[in-house]
Amino acid sequence: MSRKKTVPIEEPLQTIKLDAAKKAKLLAKNVVQMAEFAATALIAAEQLSIKTKPLEHLTLSPAQRGVLLAVPEISKSIKTKLAKEKASFTVADVANMSMALAEHLTDAALPQQVALLRLGKHLIDKLHADIAHAGKITFEKTKQPKAKAYPNTVYQFKITLKGSKPPIWRQIQVEDCTLDKLHEHIQTAMGWTNSHLHQFEIFGKRYGDPELLDDGFDDFDCLDSTKIRLSQITPNAGKRFKFIYKYDFGDGWEHEILFEGNKMKVAGTKYPLCLEGARSCPPEDVGGIYGYYDFLEALADPKHEDHDNYMEWGGDFDPNQFDVQQATKAMKKGLPDWRE
Repeated sequence: MSRKKTVPIEEPLQTIKLDAAKKAKLLAKNVVQMAEFAATALIAAEQLSIKTKPLEHLTLSPAQRGVLLAVPEISKSIKTKLAKEKASFTVADVANMSMALAEHLTDAALPQQVALLRLGKHLIDKLHADIAHAGKITFEKTKQPKAKAYPNTVYQFKITLKGSKPPIWRQIQVEDCTLDKLHEHIQTAMGWTNSHLHQFEIFGKRYGDPELLDDGFDDFDCLDSTKIRLSQITPNAGKRFKFIYKYDFGDGWEHEILFEGNKMKVAGTKYPLCLEGARSCPPEDVGGIYGYYDFLEALADPKHEDHDNYMEWGGDFDPNQFDVQQATKAMKKGLPDWRE
């Protein structure tokens, strides 16, 4: 069942180019997300009285400082700090820089947009991490349905990275487990590195790890993904349904998870398994779907002005590569336990 399969390729990804309208739409989405997050962070910082608190662990390379200094929307006071190598930046400073980047993105030349998005993501990640330590998240204690024990069955899911064309997808089978463990199966089957935050959205409710999703942005209800099991959220009759798995709130990777039903275990087979799939997982921190396709376009064209930079950063990346046996091996190995 876990043998390597050859998956037909509808169209070589190296040749894909997003049309202008699609690029504009994706860019607009990234800009809105960045601006909204920065604005929300400012409100949260005001409520928590940490607007003037220096942001811990924020480092900016000379190249990043140069990019920020060239953004006209950034205030003179912040630019004065940027010109000093050892200057520290407050929560408000970083939020304002993020909003300025978002504003500047719409007018920037195409080659600059991916670099600006990546820099904006860097600022947002640091902002999120700092504010998270200052606030508390409310995890809903709603009574959950009892787990339905089916020891001879496994749960089958199809994972599709939203926005990918042709689709990047995996089909997996797993035993009953927590949503936290399903997160691990998704990460390893897809090829992610568990380097960022994640959450599930199921039937209008948010599920996350209370040790990680401590946003500090206003109270909201959230269910504990370390305690909720698949047998508690899947329909009694095994009816198909979809839900969302989000990974890396900066790049904004969304996955559509289709529950395909319960399947009988195969004697002698060890689970979890990756049954099928197609195409490589995008590199971490590439800038979301928009940045990923610009990355592929630059790699495929030796004359592209960003070709050499991306070759140095991404190496010999093959977007069509997928090995179902390697995916299964990664799923069985799992992720290091960061709690230890």
